Amino acid sequence: QVQLVESGGGLVQAGGSLRLSCAASGRTFSGFAMGWLRQAPGKEREFVAAINWSGGSTRYADSVKGRFTISRDNAKNTVYLQMSSLKPEDTAVYYCVVDINGNYYALSARQYDYWGQGTQVTVSS
Repeated sequence: QVQLVESGGGLVQAGGSLRLSCAASGRTFSGFAMGWLRQAPGKEREFVAAINWSGGSTRYADSVKGRFTISRDNAKNTVYLQMSSLKPEDTAVYYCVVDINGNYYALSARQYDYWGQGTQVTVSS
């Protein structure tokens, strides 16, 4: 079993920045693709960003491309989401997700094997 714990959410003003972290534990952490999804109240869960095991390939939703950067530190079993130029429409619960087969395309299609409890990001105008 893999457990994912997100942190770093909070309340920021539009134009501000936040850095989300997701630490994985519970089993051998090797070969996983990781990413982030988000869900606002009353809205469908949407893909945000994904990264492959090596970190050499990433995917972003059009709505965040150029503002968010996903990265990972495999030695720490951690994936990060650096968010800048935040907008009120970025307000959502952000979930860390994992595909154990290393398929980061699956994450962009909202298919995943594990997910965290989520961390709230609120952007005020």
